[in-house]
Amino acid sequence: MQFIDRTRVIVKAGDGGHGKSAFRREKFIPKGGPSGGDGGRGGDIIFVVDQNMNTLLDFRYHRKFKAENGENGDIKNQYGKNAPACYVKVPAGTIVKDEETGEVLADLTEIGQEAVICKGGRGGRGNAKFANAANRAPTFAEFGEPGEARNLILELKLLADVGLVGYPSVGKSSLVASVSAARPEIAEYHFTTITPVLGVVKTDYEKSFVMADIPGLIEGAADGVGLGHDFLRHVERTKLILHIVDASGIEGRDPVDDFYKINAELKKYSEKIARRTQILVANKIDLPEAQENLPRLKALAEKEGLKFFAISAATREGVKELISYVGEWLDNYVEEPEQEEEVKVYDETAEDPDKITITRNDAGDFIVHGKAIEKLVIMTNFNNDEAVRRFQYIWRIKGIDEKLRERGIKEGQTVRIGEMEFEYRE
Repeated sequence: MQFIDRTRVIVKAGDGGHGKSAFRREKFIPKGGPSGGDGGRGGDIIFVVDQNMNTLLDFRYHRKFKAENGENGDIKNQYGKNAPACYVKVPAGTIVKDEETGEVLADLTEIGQEAVICKGGRGGRGNAKFANAANRAPTFAEFGEPGEARNLILELKLLADVGLVGYPSVGKSSLVASVSAARPEIAEYHFTTITPVLGVVKTDYEKSFVMADIPGLIEGAADGVGLGHDFLRHVERTKLILHIVDASGIEGRDPVDDFYKINAELKKYSEKIARRTQILVANKIDLPEAQENLPRLKALAEKEGLKFFAISAATREGVKELISYVGEWLDNYVEEPEQEEEVKVYDETAEDPDKITITRNDAGDFIVHGKAIEKLVIMTNFNNDEAVRRFQYIWRIKGIDEKLRERGIKEGQTVRIGEMEFEYRE
């Protein structure tokens, strides 16, 4: 199965249904009055973690998701039906980002976890809602509010307890294959493993942990060299790093130099990763050449304050002791929240909806920005005189004329709000 860990999708929540403008006319009910019902709410876009997914491959073929619109209101105060939510299934470990702003909208890590990514539009109010003592027979109703739309970037960060890092061909895949049921491709050439490999390792009858082989780390990985730039993100969620080096050095590389080069890449990519606990694992000790480097690697571990294990993934020498220690370490692991980076999560209430700002474009037009006023423009029927008068009243109440005059607007200049434009008149 192809592994996809980053993709782009487009989502659009449903629009609200339009309100109805109607009057009750029945034989024995004089002066029935306005009876137009409200429109229904548009469907939300909700991302949910599915236990049957472990890759973003499905989004390669299905990139657009749109929720249904709410139904329009009807006569006799009949409300339109609310539209159902559109659920988008993602694997555990998915981060949802807004492509335009880069904001993290959701970090989905647990099976069944849900996050509303786009809110459906509110249904427009029917004319019955606008009846009052001053206007007992309003003839206008609101249009439905458009649903939110976003371009998203989905990133998958594997949820593994232990991550294996190291140069290609040091034996990471061989170790995963020897301690779990995973069967990654193993061959004597670089970049045999081109996708992350997960293996479940059992430490005893009831306990186990997940080990991930992170492929393609070489010098320059943090800058996009090799495959490491694509997969370094998967190390971020691991609790423990097993740093694998080739003790034999049969490919002409020095294992001590390899250790420092890989750690330099980890630090360059993320200080958080660089602080993670590491265990230095010298692999291929079954080869005669390894005996020359083992004393140097032990000295390196002592110098850096790391636990050291010498193993052979091929013959399984020392592997049982390594796995036993890792299992014990994970049993005693305590999360350190003070070291966790603060994640900026999307909050639709963070912006004041009544805040109004005015800017100018290259043509000299005045652009009025404000969540509430832009929504009002979208939901107003400008073909209805009563609706226009209501809009003008709200315009004055918000003091937008004064704000425009403060910006130096002159008679006849153009004002834009969303898709609407008009000439300014005193």
